[in-house]
Amino acid sequence: MFDITSSKLFLLAIVALLVIGPKDFPLLLRTIGKYVGIIRGHARDFRAQFDEAMRESELTQLKQDMEKMARETEASLDATGRSVEQTFDEARQSVESSVDSTVSNPLAPAADPAAQVDPAVQMGEPVPPPSDADVPVAAESASPEPAPPVAPETSEPATTTAATPAASPAPAAQPAVERSGA
Repeated sequence: MFDITSSKLFLLAIVALLVIGPKDFPLLLRTIGKYVGIIRGHARDFRAQFDEAMRESELTQLKQDMEKMARETEASLDATGRSVEQTFDEARQSVESSVDSTVSNPLAPAADPAAQVDPAVQMGEPVPPPSDADVPVAAESASPEPAPPVAPETSEPATTTAATPAASPAPAAQPAVERSGA
């Protein structure tokens, strides 16, 4: 705006010295300095108020951004929580329905022994003899001797002794697993 260089300032000082005189020139410089200081103070106050307003607007914007992020995070957590609760409810209903069907009809699988066919028998494979753990307690008390195992009939004759279960080496003795009704 004002293009004041050092040469122009020097020329202005010489004219002021000639017009005002050397006696009042220091008084003029003090007065000019005082007013420049007042103007700078007002400019500083204005700039401070402007910066404070900018910080407040930035803080307000930052606060709004943080609140928006908090709302989005809360919404996301709520959705995730609902999803987890729904999954748990579905799992609980599935378990309850299977438990209810088992409790309401506990003997349903064993009610028709003719309907239950061992998958090994269906495939034509030989059935191993029942072990002591498979025999029910009531059956042991009713007959002191277990019935001899019945080998299923196969259409193919065994050509090698390794292919039949009777010729294979006996597995190592495994501890009997005790099954309780509870």
